[in-house]
Amino acid sequence: MDQVDYKILSLLHENSRIPMAELGRIIGMTQPAVKERVRKLEEQGVITGYHAAISMPKLGKNTTAFVMFRTKKCAAFVEFCRQSPEVTDMYRISGEYNYMLKVVTATTEELVDFSERCGDFGYSYTLMMLTAPFEQKMMIGEPSIAETAEPSSD
Repeated sequence: MDQVDYKILSLLHENSRIPMAELGRIIGMTQPAVKERVRKLEEQGVITGYHAAISMPKLGKNTTAFVMFRTKKCAAFVEFCRQSPEVTDMYRISGEYNYMLKVVTATTEELVDFSERCGDFGYSYTLMMLTAPFEQKMMIGEPSIAETAEPSSD
């Protein structure tokens, strides 16, 4: 990947619906050249999909929590979470707990109900989200000079 690829990724991260012609204009490439770059990034698995950013509060989902969970019934718990509409993200983690969940509900009462349903699988510790100053921040930037420099033949 070069600096052009990083710029393409940054622009697509900001707006995945940007037309290829506009993307090309910003980068200084033709639309077919940019389209080919994007296609290659998709084929390489760098771009894994295009998603809409959805406002949970606009859908009436005003309570977000992170649930740390400890279980010995991992396969059953993963399937339970996969089937639970409240669980938006699930991570296998190290430490005292084996899973961290992001749970979104309309009310705290619905969160309590979800927590009670989890009780059959193990123990949990819940952290309520107060605010989200940012989410899904673009974490890759343009490569540094050290990363793009040719390896020395010392």
